[in-house]
Amino acid sequence: MDADLSLTVASNASIGTPWLSLIVLLPAIGALLMPLIPEEEEEEAQTQLPRNLALGFLSIDFVLMIAVLSRFFDTQKDNLQLVERANWLPFIGLEWSLGVDGLSAPLVILSGLITLLSAAASWKVRSKTRLYFALLLVQASAQALVFLSQDFLLFFLAWELELVPVYLLIAIWGGKRKLYAATKFILYTALASLLILISGLALALYGNDFTFNLSELINKDYPKGLSLLCYLGFLIGFGVKLPIFPLHTWLPDAHGEANAPVSMLLAGVLLKMGGYALLRFNVQILPEAHIQFAPALIIIGIVNIIYGALNAFAQDNVKRRIACSSVSHMGFVLLGIGAINSLGISGAMLQMISHGLIAAAMFFVTGSFYERTNTLSIPNMGGLAKVLPITFAFFLASSLASLALPGMSGFVSEITIFLGITSQSEFTSIFRVITILIAAIGLILTPIYLLSMCRRVFFGPRIPALATIEEMSPRELTISLSLLVPTLFIGFWPRIAIDFYETTTNALANNLASHNLIAISHSLPLA
Repeated sequence: MDADLSLTVASNASIGTPWLSLIVLLPAIGALLMPLIPEEEEEEAQTQLPRNLALGFLSIDFVLMIAVLSRFFDTQKDNLQLVERANWLPFIGLEWSLGVDGLSAPLVILSGLITLLSAAASWKVRSKTRLYFALLLVQASAQALVFLSQDFLLFFLAWELELVPVYLLIAIWGGKRKLYAATKFILYTALASLLILISGLALALYGNDFTFNLSELINKDYPKGLSLLCYLGFLIGFGVKLPIFPLHTWLPDAHGEANAPVSMLLAGVLLKMGGYALLRFNVQILPEAHIQFAPALIIIGIVNIIYGALNAFAQDNVKRRIACSSVSHMGFVLLGIGAINSLGISGAMLQMISHGLIAAAMFFVTGSFYERTNTLSIPNMGGLAKVLPITFAFFLASSLASLALPGMSGFVSEITIFLGITSQSEFTSIFRVITILIAAIGLILTPIYLLSMCRRVFFGPRIPALATIEEMSPRELTISLSLLVPTLFIGFWPRIAIDFYETTTNALANNLASHNLIAISHSLPLA
């Protein structure tokens, strides 16, 4: 049965070029070209070709993202824009359906930037370079497709596709326990995907109109029992990727064994897919169920914040400590989503953007001094500030950003989430106070474990074996600045990020408020 591949562009785009499809497919085209490069590992020029090809395609793709979204994306509209649809496999209901709104636009740009910098950080990869950079390019296409898909089945295929490159990147180029970490990652995420698929199919099959189109799924009226079960399925499925406690244990192992560029992708992009999917499916499609689950999300978020911070203290590996801090910081995303108002949801979006930049910066700088010291063990390092002053400056700056220093993006996102919690009238006063107090404990613990790590790694007794290592190269300085400068811009001028999504998050909050009023009216006794 032939698929109808005629593509239509929404009238609000007023253009005839399928820009979003180009953004998604361009890196995949680069990956298909990798096998054409001769395999001559002994020649330096041949090992550079895959890297240069990947950097070229990812650079063009990132520039295309910026150009398309800055010119054609209207931040004042809360509806989907630049919609592209093609009847790909109509006999199973699968459409090539892409669209962008305030939830997806900033995360598409974030994923493009992090993936480009991850490829640039892979400068010293020498084994199986064609495969390595092909996997990075496939990952870039899958990430963009996750954020831009407007068909559930297409979204699910992209969600599954991005697991494969990450698994291989850890399993082939990881550390001593790479197979264990990669297998644990794929088992957790693949099993969680079953819940996502079952929940999505249940929503698609409900009623007389079978559809995978997300816009049509939003307009369906689901019975309470079905919506609660599907919400729970999505929460667990997406929560593994976020990650939420106790489904997070794959993350420290994956970060501990992955090389620095892959850790940049894990922290900067993959975790954000979980938060994005919660907003897209749990909040947007199942608003009534979200109102019921909101207090539970806040409790889980608090557990994430405290547990992640306490667990970070127990880690003597730099990357594992940063990974545990990611668990803590993503707890703030759950708090913001659970606040069910515009401030909270806005804070959750800003936290995802902020953490993506900051965590990627921390993992990159960590990889930079690992290449020089060949160790990530905190007890085996010391006195590095004297021999690596610039590296120390960047690591300290990213640590200060992570602990939400005023003037950096983390401060703006976390204070917005706290304001969202305090302004939510549906929660009792005691619940709001307890939430703020316990979450504030996480804010106190964060600088302790981050600054103590800085002290132990960069100060203290100087280890003679580390006395002659070289400082950051111009390439590494450029990558570090590309991650830290945006955190400063957003910290001093948050509108640069908020303008992308504010209209959409306000619409989500208004929709939740309307469903909440309906629920309250139904619970009132009849006159």
